[in-house]
Amino acid sequence: MKKIALGCDHGGLDIKNAVRDYLEAQKIAYTDFGTFNTDSVDYPEFALKVADAVANGDYESGIICCGTGIGVSMVANKVKGIRAAVVTDEFCAEMTRRHNNANVLCMGGRVIDRVKAVKLAEIFLNTEFDGGRHEKRINMITEIENR
Repeated sequence: MKKIALGCDHGGLDIKNAVRDYLEAQKIAYTDFGTFNTDSVDYPEFALKVADAVANGDYESGIICCGTGIGVSMVANKVKGIRAAVVTDEFCAEMTRRHNNANVLCMGGRVIDRVKAVKLAEIFLNTEFDGGRHEKRINMITEIENR
């Protein structure tokens, strides 16, 4: 059974809540690491909680939202074992799983709306890694990370 780590800052709250509602409707297990209101917060705190939860194996994947998705992706990608991708369209949501085996989806509440966020999360969560020739590239990323 999938288990998803979910988080956001104030700029991503609305789309995080839409994704949370989708996960509940699909009966997908998740933990919401916050934030829970629109008070200004520091996105690194919430991105790190999600990235650590995925990296330590407690969660299959993570979804983090901020204003653009960029800041949270930068934080998440600092955590060993995380391959976080900012996604704004369906093609990228699919390909980041199929070719890059991303384990954290990053989205921006000031870039996409609630409907798009749910669609991108659905694609991300339901697309499998192709493996094959892409496995070599993922291993190369891991080697770089381990330097």
